[in-house]
Amino acid sequence: MRKIRKGDDVVVLAGKDKGKRGIVLRVIEDGRRVIVENVNMVKKHQKPNPQRGIAGGILEKEMPLAISNVALYNPTKEGPDRVGFKILEDGRKVRVFKSNGEVVDV
Repeated sequence: MRKIRKGDDVVVLAGKDKGKRGIVLRVIEDGRRVIVENVNMVKKHQKPNPQRGIAGGILEKEMPLAISNVALYNPTKEGPDRVGFKILEDGRKVRVFKSNGEVVDV
């Protein structure tokens, strides 16, 4: 079970986009890197390819961040928080915030 998953609201802890919030679009490379919406944007110069229907130009796209540079956003704390695991009475394993013990998953 991963601490950060696709669809999670995260805060960037380090790098040029430190402090920005975004939604995780993808977790890649065996859970070591994440792509966050509108964070770590780069410009890519794309050559046109008429056979594939790709238009040329300068595209903006998100690049991966190391998973250690993001933390889950805790709405009650209104900031980033660490994540741990807990097993509920019914046997389900859920993620919980370390600061207040609130369950992340429902």
